[in-house]
Amino acid sequence: MHPLAWWAWALGLAVAVTRTTNPLVIGMLLAATVLVVVVRRDDSPWARAFGAYLVLGVAIIAVRVAFYILVGIKAGGPVLLDLPSIAMPGWATGVELLGPVHLTGLLAAVYGGLRLAALIVCFGAANALANPKRALRCLPASLHHIGTAIVIAVTVTPQLVSSVVRVRRAQRLRGQDDRGLRSVLACALPVLADALDRSLALAASMDSRGYARSQSGRSDARITAALLVSLVAAALGTYGLLDGTSPDWLGLPLLAAGAVIAVGGSVLAGRRVRRTRYRPDPWGLPESLIAACGLAVALLLAGALGMSPDGLDPSLSPLTWPSVPPVALVATLLAAAPAVLRATDPGAVRSGGSR
Repeated sequence: MHPLAWWAWALGLAVAVTRTTNPLVIGMLLAATVLVVVVRRDDSPWARAFGAYLVLGVAIIAVRVAFYILVGIKAGGPVLLDLPSIAMPGWATGVELLGPVHLTGLLAAVYGGLRLAALIVCFGAANALANPKRALRCLPASLHHIGTAIVIAVTVTPQLVSSVVRVRRAQRLRGQDDRGLRSVLACALPVLADALDRSLALAASMDSRGYARSQSGRSDARITAALLVSLVAAALGTYGLLDGTSPDWLGLPLLAAGAVIAVGGSVLAGRRVRRTRYRPDPWGLPESLIAACGLAVALLLAGALGMSPDGLDPSLSPLTWPSVPPVALVATLLAAAPAVLRATDPGAVRSGGSR
């Protein structure tokens, strides 16, 4: 499967998650994401690291709840736990530690943490399903160096997970106890040393192949201007797309304008870079269907939020039990559809990915 198809699917799910605070809808989308990853991932290091993203999501929810209990704003509502409050010094006026834990504030913390955790899991799913090395080859020539840096960044977590597995296996073979805090501290130094060795080996191999070698010639001012304008438009457009309270022009219109400017600048910059692509990955009907599933999920929930926000944004004051709107069921089925979509020529894809 084309790696960019998985990223398009995951980005669609990420946008859909930001459009709702309903924990049932977010949980359904999370279940669909995990199902697709379990069914479609292979045995690569980045695929095995998906569990780390799930653990990170759980940690985000726990930290969000802990911060609410410690210093959260007590907005009223039923009191679940009446903790003694600790007064702060005079320079921290209006801030107090602990105090009563209200059901409304606790649920708000859980809903916010769950949505942030779902975002992390969506990007972790894309990283687990898409081969980052193959994704690098799909970028245009103008983004060759940036793509190399991004690929190195997204492969840090899988490499660390595989290093931890190897070090802990070696500790068990030597008869050492792999449980407790002492084993974690004993594992930290070998893992860091292994990560440093891998980084040096990667840097040496990339330097020997001519990565980051600059070409002679003056830079084009048009490319620089287009890059700056497109980055600002992309940042503002993404913010407007993720924030449901922003004006309409700050979302898709600005993002589309930035994309057009970025494509124009990329074409100009690509003419100055001489790079070849060995055995490019084909984009066929399965890839289009997977990308369309992610886009359809985002459009469904965004449209449902505009027409009927009650089902996707349950009220906390007064407190109501969240319900599952029918559009959420359709979106969940579309999100889970890539689990059954297969590439038209698996043998060719495997052969191209092994090179």
